[in-house]
Amino acid sequence: MIEAMRKSWTDDRLDDFAKNVDRRFDEVDRRFDEIDRRFQKVDGRFDRVDRELHRVNDRLDGLSRAMIFGSLTLSSSMLAGFIAIAFATA
Repeated sequence: MIEAMRKSWTDDRLDDFAKNVDRRFDEVDRRFDEIDRRFQKVDGRFDRVDRELHRVNDRLDGLSRAMIFGSLTLSSSMLAGFIAIAFATA
């Protein structure tokens, strides 16, 4: 059986097989080129998302500073009011 298979692999068949393998690898290369193009698009989208997240982060930092400033101002006002009440009743 194996002897028959070995005899049936002629040089022409091997050449055809090699061409077929080359054609299939060319197809794989083409598919990978397309995947690379798709990843470039995804990278561009991630860059846009990253920029937007930085903008949101900057806004949240500003909001955090405003809240801290507001709470300190409110606390100071309340403390000053309590001190004023304490001196007024004394």
